[in-house]
Amino acid sequence: MRIATTIFLTDETISPVRLARELEQRGFDGLYLPEHTHIPISRETPSPAGDPLPREYGRALDPVVALSQAAAVTERITLGTGVALVAEHDPIALAKQVATLDFLSGGRFTLGIGYGWNVEEAADHGVEWSTRRELVRDRLALMRALWTEEPTAYDGRFGSVRASWAHPKPLRAPRTREGAEPLVGPRVLIGGGAGPKLFAHIAEYADGWLPIGGGGLTEALPALHRAWADAGRHGEPEVVPYAVRPSAGKLAHYAELGLKEVVVGLPSADEAEVLRALDAHADFL
Repeated sequence: MRIATTIFLTDETISPVRLARELEQRGFDGLYLPEHTHIPISRETPSPAGDPLPREYGRALDPVVALSQAAAVTERITLGTGVALVAEHDPIALAKQVATLDFLSGGRFTLGIGYGWNVEEAADHGVEWSTRRELVRDRLALMRALWTEEPTAYDGRFGSVRASWAHPKPLRAPRTREGAEPLVGPRVLIGGGAGPKLFAHIAEYADGWLPIGGGGLTEALPALHRAWADAGRHGEPEVVPYAVRPSAGKLAHYAELGLKEVVVGLPSADEAEVLRALDAHADFL
């Protein structure tokens, strides 16, 4: 099983360069970074992490910029977002950023995406909360039009783009789908809680699922596999438990379920504390 890591990198923590080098030298598989553009102090939305909201949420580094630094000083580790808040981005600009990072890293990038939880943050980006799931779906489709090898137009509910020259292209080969256009671009994993709506979206336009915390998979996986098969998808969805507190028993359980990758959490802390956590997690490599 491949073991990657996730951390809230901030202006107060270990740097992306130092962490990426340590991960590669120690044999970890990758680095995923979360995203929050800002946290309004008038926040009324309850945090899924519990209140008070941890300090690092309002100090997070931009994941694409930080991962670009990590890519520049490594050769092997995978790089990903966990998760990118696609609804809060101009999709044309985000498509360029993702394609550039994937190209410069040699195809090592995974686009983990999510629908968000902070209503006030999304509102500042002009997002109507009730439409955010369809907005993300629409924006990803627009981005894939730009990632397609031949100039391809897209006209959706929330945005459009003319057929355009848009290079570089992400390096991963297109994934075929029965009765539908192939999926182009980097690996896309959707984060969120188990449920019919999420699983339908994963089966429709993603490569797999980022189950936050990694709990309840024995019950959830059969439903995901049914949605995948009903959508005419071949093979199986990739399932990557995310922000996990690892133990030998937990990792063995994931292996028994046939999972091949897990993302373990690191403290949002200074260099010394993060390196101690890596030493502890290294026992599972």
